[in-house]
Amino acid sequence: MSLKDKIKAQVAAFDAWVRPWAERSRWRGWAYEFLLFGLKQAWACLFGGIMVALLVGTRYLWPDDAALSRYDFLVLAALAVQVMLLATKLERWDEAVVIFVFHVVGTIMEVFKTAHGSWIYPEESVLRIGGVPLFSGFMYASIGSYIARIWRLFEVRFINYPPVWTTWVLAILAYANFFAHHYLLDIRIGLFAFSVLIFGRTIFLFTPDKTPRPMPMVLGALLVALFIWFAENLGTFAAAWIYPDQADGWRPVSIQKMGAWYLLMLLSFVLVTLVHKPVAAPMERRRPAGHVLRTAARAGEDAGAP
Repeated sequence: MSLKDKIKAQVAAFDAWVRPWAERSRWRGWAYEFLLFGLKQAWACLFGGIMVALLVGTRYLWPDDAALSRYDFLVLAALAVQVMLLATKLERWDEAVVIFVFHVVGTIMEVFKTAHGSWIYPEESVLRIGGVPLFSGFMYASIGSYIARIWRLFEVRFINYPPVWTTWVLAILAYANFFAHHYLLDIRIGLFAFSVLIFGRTIFLFTPDKTPRPMPMVLGALLVALFIWFAENLGTFAAAWIYPDQADGWRPVSIQKMGAWYLLMLLSFVLVTLVHKPVAAPMERRRPAGHVLRTAARAGEDAGAP
């Protein structure tokens, strides 16, 4: 039995043990659903969580006189994690290809940004391109991995998904602006407005347990960007990279960085749509989104009723 099958068997056994308790009342049903939501989120964050743990752990445990530099160890460790995910079939090969593309896209941006002094990697290493150690690309890859895994784990479906070409226009413009704003007008505010214009009516349905739950696409993107910002604070606290205003000592990363992560997260999302096509929720063409929201809410209440 593969590791993936063993995990599925353990999850099924856990569900069989807890569900009779959860079905005794509405409140217990909601509590169990919330627990499942948290567990699935944590499982989707496997790659990213391991990366953050490696960044923080090596900050305090890696010997200063080690023959292998901390940054080079992080590259090898991240590569081993990626191989493990593929070998155990916890990540699909087509997903890995798209994640690798985001890895390359992120590394190119890192090389450009460090050359312009936006941030620095203060430690020495061998496995690097210019001023960028190669582990940095895996941090972008972990975002792509999260989106791909969350899509499957929560069986995501969409209501009012915009024309696909508009999402690619947003992704390309957002990526180009990360470079162009050093020389031209920064159009970030316009990109935020454009994202709301095309995704403002989009609802995604996700299924923590048995009942699909609705969330506005823009709100979901903002929440993901917020948690990436939390992770970035841990990364800079571990001195994996340093912003100019952190040169004299650590301080929280500016909340304005959330805007950059919001756009990068949408770029990663659009890339993932190459392998996970946005699928319409069943009632999208028959009823307005508001009706679907009410129906989903009522279904949750009925499912949790004693």
